[in-house]
Amino acid sequence: MTQRQEFRVTRTYSDFEIREYQPCVLAEVRVSADYSSASSSAFSRLFRYISKGNKNQEKIAMTAPVIASQKDHTANEWFVSFVMPSGSKFGHLPHPEDPQVILRDLDAETCIATSFRGKATSEKSAQVAKELRAAAAKENIALSEETRICRFDPPFKPGFLQYNEIVIPAYIS
Repeated sequence: MTQRQEFRVTRTYSDFEIREYQPCVLAEVRVSADYSSASSSAFSRLFRYISKGNKNQEKIAMTAPVIASQKDHTANEWFVSFVMPSGSKFGHLPHPEDPQVILRDLDAETCIATSFRGKATSEKSAQVAKELRAAAAKENIALSEETRICRFDPPFKPGFLQYNEIVIPAYIS
């Protein structure tokens, strides 16, 4: 089974849950394009990195989810990331051969999350994110502007069977 990004659920609401994500390392590509084009372009670069496209020509295990993050929903700028396997340390990962692939540490953080089935299109993901933000507002939970579309299944899996999540960093004291 594919390793997943580590978190623990700290509270469950009817429409979402609050999670504490563990620190991790991301391999990330920044792309200025629409969601579909950005995801496709960045995925191939990231997949090359973990498939020996690095200075050590070392294969790195694929993990889930593939994250497409938008820091400002009005901009067409996406940050597409692979989470490196649990226990990976920034300084111990091989350097990417592709200068567009950047490695970065992601600190522990609190987020809200909800899941949905079906193909994670731009429209479907935006609708689920809007509903998630509304549900959090009802609970007086302050959120970051960032929205993460997290895809867990390979693209060849039938769309109606695909599992996805919307994850948004939260400010909870």
